[in-house]
Amino acid sequence: RAVAMSVSHSSRLNKLVREQYMRLPQGGLVQVTYVWIDGSGEGVRCKSRTLDKEPKSIEDVPEWNFDGSSTAQAEGSNSDMFLVPVCMFRDPFCLDPNKLVLCEVLKYNRKPAETNLRHTCKKVMDLVKDSHPWFGMEQEYTLLGINGHPYGWPDNGFPGPQGPYYCGVGADKVYGRDIVESHYKACLYAGVKICGTNAEVMPSQWEFQVGPCEGIEMGDHLWMARFILHRVCEDFGVVATLDPKPMTGNWNGAGCHTNYSTEEMRRDGGLRHIEAAIEKLSKRHDYHICVYDPRGGRDNSRRLTGHHETSNIFEFSAGVANRGASIRIPRQVGQDGFGYFEDRRPAANCDPYAVTEAIMRTTVLNETGVETKDYADH
Repeated sequence: RAVAMSVSHSSRLNKLVREQYMRLPQGGLVQVTYVWIDGSGEGVRCKSRTLDKEPKSIEDVPEWNFDGSSTAQAEGSNSDMFLVPVCMFRDPFCLDPNKLVLCEVLKYNRKPAETNLRHTCKKVMDLVKDSHPWFGMEQEYTLLGINGHPYGWPDNGFPGPQGPYYCGVGADKVYGRDIVESHYKACLYAGVKICGTNAEVMPSQWEFQVGPCEGIEMGDHLWMARFILHRVCEDFGVVATLDPKPMTGNWNGAGCHTNYSTEEMRRDGGLRHIEAAIEKLSKRHDYHICVYDPRGGRDNSRRLTGHHETSNIFEFSAGVANRGASIRIPRQVGQDGFGYFEDRRPAANCDPYAVTEAIMRTTVLNETGVETKDYADH
């Protein structure tokens, strides 16, 4: 009964009835669902329209608009915002030929909305494209019942201490695997570059990985993977939270560890380029902490305590195979002398555009200090 009460009412609607309608032919018309980041910088919104034929490329998808006063992005007296399509995926919910389209948000004057961090990220990625930056991001999240309590946890009290849950198997070890596997398949169908998943250290916490992606593609694919996760969870009647510390106390927080390399790091002798990049990062720790969560580091301060496999938010550290460091060099990379490194500081609710842009500004464009350079005129 406790489990049944923790899911949403709409998830209990008869899905067989829905399937009857979903099988109806579309008469050559196509549903396109536009997806965008709202004024919180964390939430995603969507709405759909009909196109006369299947779009073959992003150029075939027209611009659209929405009411920004209802998404904390505009005043009611001047509320229209532009949706500019930037990346297209197959739709795993309505199936082919229907599409999911990720969009940038522009204001009435065609300037990027405050939470449109893709715009400057794209400029930076275009500048550094010759270094061929690859990213892989590890998205941790926590499943909650509709009551806000971790899914599968006792109504009163707590599960046993951490230990048996990480990569666990068994009904007493993991909660919500149906959601995780459905999300994985949906991402594969959509064309999202999802590359793995596992149960995490805290019960009802999970992780999926996206990558390797080059440049701007990292943010595009992670945001669409997040949208698909929330949409899958909606079908099951539970909530996925990206809060970096959903449960206070002796429980692991949730991060979005970011693996990164340039072409020269991936070649023989690349370790010296990795070490040089880490040296640059060490001198700009405060700047990175400010952009690694949507609240200038306040969210991460609950997570980066120096405990539960994290570094301390006030200190920069790096080490081989050290999960308590800001930057981890994988042991294999240390042995091979080339490869990649992992920045463990980004919070689960970070904007991947902000994270990847910051890493490029520091390690390739050699920016220093807390100010960023405007490359608009270059």
